[in-house]
Amino acid sequence: MASLQLQLPFSAAPCLPNSRFRRSPVRSSTERQALFNRIAPVYDNLNDLLSLGQHRIWKRMAVSWSGAKMGESVLDLCCGSGDLAFLLSEKVGSNGKVIGLDFSKKQLSVASSRQKLKSKACYLNIEWVEGDATELPFSDGHFDAITMAYGLRNVVDKHKAMEEIFRVLKAGSRVSILDFNKSTNPIVSSVQDLMIDNVVVPVASGFGLEEDYKYLKISITEFLTGDELEKLALDVGFSNARYYEIGGSLMGNLVATR
Repeated sequence: MASLQLQLPFSAAPCLPNSRFRRSPVRSSTERQALFNRIAPVYDNLNDLLSLGQHRIWKRMAVSWSGAKMGESVLDLCCGSGDLAFLLSEKVGSNGKVIGLDFSKKQLSVASSRQKLKSKACYLNIEWVEGDATELPFSDGHFDAITMAYGLRNVVDKHKAMEEIFRVLKAGSRVSILDFNKSTNPIVSSVQDLMIDNVVVPVASGFGLEEDYKYLKISITEFLTGDELEKLALDVGFSNARYYEIGGSLMGNLVATR
């Protein structure tokens, strides 16, 4: 497992894009879908506030690792309000194509509204699609690159989602998956817990979402470590996979080549 450390302010809280939280464990995709819809109106403001804007750096890194190039067709899974989709659009240009897929109608509505307010011509190449990450509505080998930020952790069947990603990617293309890092280092895990309990949940409570965001810690605990994510990618057929710890090891990014 590779490690890439960014020198970030120690006080920077982890960002919460595409996170799904609740007072009791959210087990079904229907419950998670309802949660995404509920947090959509304040999602972007919370991301900026809780990460001190650092999530924008991590997302640019994820897009860069995807290898997306001018004129290509790319997919952003669990796109939320569209941050990565807009970055991908700039990478592939007006002659390229970006699909932003999410199962939350309200998140897609926010993304579409943001698209209408942006002036760059390349943003017209983005199409928003409501769909399930475990049953992608695309043909085999359709995309030149795929990104996914803060989504895989909250997919119920992660193996099936990775199989679908593998299926719709072209040979030799890459997927870049950004999420919270489930660290095996007890110090990092303790810092994560302290930040969630003392920063994330109190701030979320100001938006009326305290109980929703308490689920974040549970979702990280139930997520896969970097080594396990690499193994998952290789098990479904990717030729190679590397996991990078970033954001002071609070975040992680899996890069896998088909």
